[in-house]
Amino acid sequence: MFSFRTTPISEQLDRGLLNGRVACFCTPGSWSSSSQSFLEDIFRARGNLVRVFSPAGAEFSPEAGHIDFSIEELEGLDAVVVEIQDCGSRYFGPTRDVLRLLSFRARMEEGPSIYIVDHINPAGRVVEGTIPVLEPDAWTPKVAHRHGLTLGELCNLYCSEIGARFPLHVISALCSDAGRDLLPWAIAPAPDLPGLFSCEMYSGGALWTETSVTPGIGTPRPYEYIGAPFLSNAAVPPSPQGVLMRPCSFQPAWGMYSGQVCHGYQIILLPGAPYHSLLHTIQLMRWVADRDSRFEISPALLDRIDDPVVSEYLRGGITFDIVQEHVKLEEQKWIRKAKRFLLYDDAPYRIK
Repeated sequence: MFSFRTTPISEQLDRGLLNGRVACFCTPGSWSSSSQSFLEDIFRARGNLVRVFSPAGAEFSPEAGHIDFSIEELEGLDAVVVEIQDCGSRYFGPTRDVLRLLSFRARMEEGPSIYIVDHINPAGRVVEGTIPVLEPDAWTPKVAHRHGLTLGELCNLYCSEIGARFPLHVISALCSDAGRDLLPWAIAPAPDLPGLFSCEMYSGGALWTETSVTPGIGTPRPYEYIGAPFLSNAAVPPSPQGVLMRPCSFQPAWGMYSGQVCHGYQIILLPGAPYHSLLHTIQLMRWVADRDSRFEISPALLDRIDDPVVSEYLRGGITFDIVQEHVKLEEQKWIRKAKRFLLYDDAPYRIK
């Protein structure tokens, strides 16, 4: 059973929300500017809050990008209310945790109804990349790298893919102050997504974490910086129109190369310039690989990409124009698929 609701979660009259055993599945983005309170405070005031699933670490700590829980903790609950800020990419940690929640619930004969308090996608409706070719792991939906959906739309699609039959209710992003008043990146979605451009760069930039080059994790500007201690930044790397590559050095405070000076580049987006992070990232990876034998990619990178054409390009077997045309066709295919699950008037689109 699926429903799309246009009144705030605090005004929903379902018995499970009013009198049942409720758990909240949330991150710091579950804060209401109008009530000056968090999601769980609604149910704490009612006296029916049983559990809060949230990241273990403080905001901006390395542990704050994941929500840990077990299927046993869902037993005996009447409702789980989910509110996180998705970043628009299929491999974003907290979103994968939400999909794991849906997968666990689908295995239960009886269990809680799931409510998704939807948010605007800070990466917008732009689509990038390809749909996974192989069967992904259980918590990765078959969507483009940058999918252009809201979390509510993504959960609706995922439940359709796994054949889920439990009650799923989406609270419109337009009926809460988080959707009306706050910019979707005002509260950082995760420790490695601190600001305005982070989500636009994440769909490609996050792939660097499976290589020997860091995308600036552990700095104030992750995914805007790439580098490594062994890398030279003397040459000018390729960049699309509207994108500048500034040579620089930086020192991560945590993550890969913690405490070491890395040499590389800052990716600077000119105002209004469209940016296809995935295509630019794989182009940069190929450029670095051609110039430095110390650059390494892990098998996990190819698993995350999950596309034989893109993988062949990274191995040096085909040219960039072939990848561009392949990605274009895949994006068009994904947009056609996504239309079935849209809950809002605007639609996903690709960068031309």
